[in-house]
Amino acid sequence: MTPDLAFAALADPTRRAIVAHLANGEATVGEIARPFAVSQPAISHHLKVLEEAGLITRRVDGTRRPCRLADGALEEIEGWLALLRRGLEANYDRLDAVLGEMAMEEASREKD
Repeated sequence: MTPDLAFAALADPTRRAIVAHLANGEATVGEIARPFAVSQPAISHHLKVLEEAGLITRRVDGTRRPCRLADGALEEIEGWLALLRRGLEANYDRLDAVLGEMAMEEASREKD
């Protein structure tokens, strides 16, 4: 799985909802389709996109083909987000330092 494929797949709100549904456990196409006002073939297409992105897997269980989140599917995305989070935290730390210096300079000027 590449983050680009995963983010492209998750850009669609229906697919995000499907992933959220599967976070609660395995489900069949019919179970996944139930809350949506779209056809079962449309849901199957969404599942195919999620599967090609490496976010979900399907298995054969007799006539059923239950879907579930792929093992480690979100780890690469979480790693990428953690990298961004560290960068943002470093930026905020620098901003806090600058604002602290500005406040100290202002307080020093007010004393004079």
